[in-house]
Amino acid sequence: MEKRTRRVFTPEYKVEAVRLAKTGNGNIAATARDLGINVTTLRDWLHRASAPEPDFPTLSPSEKQELLQLRRDVAMLRMEREILKKAAAFFAKESR
Repeated sequence: MEKRTRRVFTPEYKVEAVRLAKTGNGNIAATARDLGINVTTLRDWLHRASAPEPDFPTLSPSEKQELLQLRRDVAMLRMEREILKKAAAFFAKESR
């Protein structure tokens, strides 16, 4: 059985597909069929195009790096807290 390869679309193609879907007759399925792509792919591109841009362009590169590091740290601390909660509950149950 032959393995299917995944198609890769350029950002320009995606922008054009979104433009066509928005300016078309409102039938996303027909637009996707005309372009030869899956309707869920086109809907995903439309959703991403309508999402607001993050505030990162206003941050300096060092601020971006610090923000990413802080987010990683927060995720790690939350995970550690959950582990400690479970451990405390386990030991509380054992001491009864």
